[in-house]
Amino acid sequence: MVVKNESIPYTILDEKSRRKILCHGGTQMMVEVTFDKGGEGAMHRHVHEQITYVAKGSFEFTIEGEKHVVNQGDSLYFPSNALHGCVALEDGILVDIFTPQREDFLK
Repeated sequence: MVVKNESIPYTILDEKSRRKILCHGGTQMMVEVTFDKGGEGAMHRHVHEQITYVAKGSFEFTIEGEKHVVNQGDSLYFPSNALHGCVALEDGILVDIFTPQREDFLK
């Protein structure tokens, strides 16, 4: 499967963030989340394992109560049910990979 980014519409999450489902199949899903400076990924947890790649910008993540500042090129891993969230310190883009797929994103 080949998916061209320019053909994927955004899902608006709020006034400072939007999401694209880049590709999904089998047990995996890849998602691009674009944040304006100050945009937040609210604290949450889910059963999915997640790897996040910082494609652009810098973010402050809180993972199980610990704060981490990450920048373009950095990566994070979230085990199943880890409480996490982030704030964009500048305009930025995160690429999230989930297993299993986030069926809630497909509805």
